[in-house]
Amino acid sequence: MKISKTPSLVMILFAIMLCFLRAKSQGVYCSNPYELCFQKYILCPPECPSTGAATNNKVCYVDCRNILCTSECRRARISCNRPGPACNDQRFIGGDGTVVNFQGKSNEHFSLVSDPDLQINARFTGHRPAGRSRDFTWVQALGFLFNSHNFSLEATKVATWDDSIDHLIFSFDGQDLVIPEKILSTWYSPKKDIKIERATNMNSVTVTIKDKAEIRVNVVPVTKEDEMIQSYKVPSDDCLPHLAVQFRFFNLSTKVDGILGRTSRLGFQSQAKHGVAVQVVGDEDTLRTSSLLSHDCKTCIFMRLSSSTKWETKQAVLDLDCTRGASSGYGIICRSRR
Repeated sequence: MKISKTPSLVMILFAIMLCFLRAKSQGVYCSNPYELCFQKYILCPPECPSTGAATNNKVCYVDCRNILCTSECRRARISCNRPGPACNDQRFIGGDGTVVNFQGKSNEHFSLVSDPDLQINARFTGHRPAGRSRDFTWVQALGFLFNSHNFSLEATKVATWDDSIDHLIFSFDGQDLVIPEKILSTWYSPKKDIKIERATNMNSVTVTIKDKAEIRVNVVPVTKEDEMIQSYKVPSDDCLPHLAVQFRFFNLSTKVDGILGRTSRLGFQSQAKHGVAVQVVGDEDTLRTSSLLSHDCKTCIFMRLSSSTKWETKQAVLDLDCTRGASSGYGIICRSRR
């Protein structure tokens, strides 16, 4: 009696194919000692083998905090397709889940996160239609100070949006950066403590600051749909390109400040009044910086510490998704993922 070898052959071929797919897969090394998967290398799934390049519109995502130490596939781009204005106006939901509304002002700069070894500022762009007492505002640029370096990324001003053009510009220590418009194009700082990687050919990047932060950024305009719903009365010479942002912060100190940073403190209480449809928090004077790359706000605590300097930290991650717009036109919404 002959025994068919077909099943065995199929299994061998399947094993070879699986090995091939895994060989092409990337992985993530968990280097943060404050996370559960510290010093483990986690391989990406074959169906989305890269953390930067999209496969079927999905990328590999690894959460080094998860006790299972596994990877998963997630959508490559930040979703900005909800009804109403998506990725707009400066309303934040902070690390504790509290809604924190911060309107700011157009063409001014404010501290998002200020820690002894990390400063992140935002420049707002905006528009004030006739008869309105305040600007509609959006995040137009982000400035980062880390170790002895500074870098920035910003959305360029254009009258008409064109998906075939990259609307992101970058700088590092005062010099313009050129990052090829190709999926997975990657730039590293000289010490490889800062990384910028394109998630798509253009208008979408991930910024990684070693052991401190991961920031996913998309550039989006104020669309005609937004205009119809919110009556922004967008000027004809500017479609107000802005940044839709998703933040993850690691090892923030107990004294961290900034619009987002202070929400991660233990015992943080929002100044906003509960029960109010739009809870606007002021405090602009204490959070304003003189430029995108300054740390001179009244509550800033950035000290340009070297990477070897230790600081009191807490073992928590501030994970914020800032991609959902507010239907009332009052803010970008950063929701805690905890």
